[in-house]
Amino acid sequence: MQYRFGKIITQSLSWALSLVLGGFLGMATSGAAAQQPSDYDPWEPVNVKVYAFNDYVDRKILRPVANGYTRYVPRLARVGVSNFFSNINNISVLANNLLQFKLEAAANDTGRLMLNSSFGVFGLIDIATWAGFDKNEEDFGQTLGYWGMPPGPYVVLPLFGPSTVRDSFGYATDTYTNPLNHRDDDLLRNAAFVLQQIDRRVDAMSVETLMSGDPYIFTREAYLQQRAYLVKDGEVADQQSDWGNWD
Repeated sequence: MQYRFGKIITQSLSWALSLVLGGFLGMATSGAAAQQPSDYDPWEPVNVKVYAFNDYVDRKILRPVANGYTRYVPRLARVGVSNFFSNINNISVLANNLLQFKLEAAANDTGRLMLNSSFGVFGLIDIATWAGFDKNEEDFGQTLGYWGMPPGPYVVLPLFGPSTVRDSFGYATDTYTNPLNHRDDDLLRNAAFVLQQIDRRVDAMSVETLMSGDPYIFTREAYLQQRAYLVKDGEVADQQSDWGNWD
């Protein structure tokens, strides 16, 4: 099992590195001129409808399930689930830090992955944070941005929520690096996916109280600004937006 896990990681890293070397140089040379405004939303009429659909599904299914999960599942178990998926995510984070040549961060990710996968019982216990290996936030959408690819139009994906053209492609790539998606057991793979979505919905509860004004605009602005912040590692110039014009 450990051999197969390591093989998947190696294959994922090799595949992603090949993609970068093969296509990113062209993106870097053309991306600067093609940058779009942070709030650019040419597909807004469709996006608003998809947002309404997602909100309906959330109110009728996801939120009630998440509420039941927090009510009936002990907190210690929920923390273990979050830690497990966070540890799996370290594989993608490590790959993308390597693709961005952030070697110090990649070394940190390697330490987290090794400590939590072994002493942390497959990631259920976050030993790495206690040991000083902080959690990094990287994904393939950020890597594409690092190499100069513009975000492209804002898009709301059915069930998955806010994204951009760049981040949608990045999400699909990150999914490939998740070893759970390479399991032959369909039941286990699907159960893990559902549990991860519940865990993410529970995390989102902590920011729901911050939402005000038009929820569609708030979500769009918050998402685009957060993504710009992550791509630039916090070095983002002030940009004019619709924050004060929601009504």
